Amino acid sequence: MDTTEPPGTATGTGGTGTRADGTGIGDPRTDGTRTGDPRTDGTHTDETWRDRWGRPEDALARAVEVLRAPRPDVLLRLSDVLGTLVPHTALAQLSGVCTFSPSHSYGPPELTAAISALDLSRLAEHAAGTTSSGRPWQGEAELAGRSRPVVVVATTPGNDSGAVLVLVRAGTEPVAPGALAVLQQLWDLVIAHSDHRATDAAPTQTAASRASANARARAIAEFTGTHSAALTAILAPLRSAGLDDATARRDATELAVTALLDLRQGAELDRALSEEPADAAFARLVRELRPLLRHTRVHLDVAPPPAADRSVPADAAHTARDAVRVAVLLMLEQEKPTRLHVSWQLTADGQLRAVVRGDGLGLLTADALTVHRTADRITALGGRHGVEAVPGWGTTVTVDLPLALPEPALATDPLDGLQPRELEVLDQLARGRRNRDIAAALHISESTVKFHVANILAKLDVSSRGEAAALAHRAGLPRGPVGLHAAS
Repeated sequence: MDTTEPPGTATGTGGTGTRADGTGIGDPRTDGTRTGDPRTDGTHTDETWRDRWGRPEDALARAVEVLRAPRPDVLLRLSDVLGTLVPHTALAQLSGVCTFSPSHSYGPPELTAAISALDLSRLAEHAAGTTSSGRPWQGEAELAGRSRPVVVVATTPGNDSGAVLVLVRAGTEPVAPGALAVLQQLWDLVIAHSDHRATDAAPTQTAASRASANARARAIAEFTGTHSAALTAILAPLRSAGLDDATARRDATELAVTALLDLRQGAELDRALSEEPADAAFARLVRELRPLLRHTRVHLDVAPPPAADRSVPADAAHTARDAVRVAVLLMLEQEKPTRLHVSWQLTADGQLRAVVRGDGLGLLTADALTVHRTADRITALGGRHGVEAVPGWGTTVTVDLPLALPEPALATDPLDGLQPRELEVLDQLARGRRNRDIAAALHISESTVKFHVANILAKLDVSSRGEAAALAHRAGLPRGPVGLHAAS
């Protein structure tokens, strides 16, 4: 097992969670053994995972269990499922698929709170440099102040940003090659599914993603500016010739410079995960269009955005690609063109403009983009679209998407800050139900319920379930009939 450690890490925060009994994932069983531990006769066994994963139908059932989870619960469900494949105490992911919250972690707060996106990025780079593509890496890595055994698995969906999953292992025994192969396939499947969800997100999800991404970008900019100013102020006296201790001055200067570089790398990493280079986003669109025209006689002309060095929000790029694909499909079906021209422009007024022109019959209707809710997705991002059809001459479809949204209005409803799953849990709380009952009603684990309840109390700024329930009642919850349940 490769035990080379990746470069040093930086501190950061992430979502956390623990099991209902407070233990880590893959903790000892009730009989004192742990999945993947040596047998009692002293011989190592790395095949115990086959008890739960050996048959194809078992592996598929666990994959379906993860894919059915709501987006906020995917990592928690994945952790539960992987407990019998790769026992672990915590896990964290870094993904360019989720543009508004690319890094998540689950496990003991004292560990996950110290794992930053920069840590995960460096681990991914280290793993990519030491293993062949498509294979997980296992070894030792410096996390949360000490060396820990980890497994790192990476994948790249349709976009080029990729996604990495890091499992902090419960033991030091090597993971079986068969288990690693199953882990890789499951992670590929989860990320492909997440990429599909992001690409074809409902209009309300698209708008929420964009607003969250803008808020996160502002917070990161403020964080980076504040710390950069503080560190720059420290550097000035340390570089002063009036200080006698040259060695201390030099060492302190190097530490401060390193901290500044880490801050800048963190900001660049976050920007890379929430945005796509304009030329790369357009190139992906062209790759997606080629198969649609492969068996036709239609000639495709493309004009990439001139400002190739600029980036566009990932959700705007997703929506622009979707609109162009729909327009091309509609023209192929209804217009019978011989030539199509597709172009993107970044306009002076801060818009991403996507244009599709065809020389077909010119019969496309003004509401053509209502197919697959494409028009709704454009509207959700504050964009607009138009269809100009001239019979006998052809059709032009134009889509304009703002590269930034206006400042969101201040929320007046105290529940506005809750995610859909958290609202469901709060609705159950307002009915006076126990965690066990909530878990059964929503088809999630009790540990997931505890995780959501903790987030609800923090977001509503209350200290007890009773206060949260009272606030929910004032906001109109619960909805529907209320049964008789004792609160836990």
